[in-house]
Amino acid sequence: MTTHPLTSWLLVAAAITAGLAAGLLHAFAVAVMPGLANVHDAAFVAVMQSINRSIINPWFLVTFLGAPVLTIAAGVARYATGGPGPWWPLITATALALLSVLITAALNVPLNNALDAAGPTDPAAVREAFESRWVTWNTVRTVVSTASFGFLVVALALGT
Repeated sequence: MTTHPLTSWLLVAAAITAGLAAGLLHAFAVAVMPGLANVHDAAFVAVMQSINRSIINPWFLVTFLGAPVLTIAAGVARYATGGPGPWWPLITATALALLSVLITAALNVPLNNALDAAGPTDPAAVREAFESRWVTWNTVRTVVSTASFGFLVVALALGT
């Protein structure tokens, strides 16, 4: 039995969005945050506040939320069409995509909101409360998102 075209296209779309999301988080981990580590506290706070406001846009939301939604949709399509191949890559990719969203919503977004609400206070204290925790959780969600992308590639390779 071959994979239904709908399942294949949903898997491809899921892999593309997952790859874009993982790539964005990776860029923060390896370029944006290390670059900002070298600027003064006031500049760090101002730039991160600006990034946090501008990143909430349709392109980001479609990419970041599209990864788990499309992965779930691929699983539903596979189930509905009786697709071949093992389930484990698709189930693992779904769980990891959802975990990335959960980490973002529960840990990174509250830090972003606190940074944004800090106002014109002591930039060194604001940065101290934000930077290391945000970087840590961004690194975790980068690994999780990259793993989700990898499992989607495995699902495609196995014809799931």
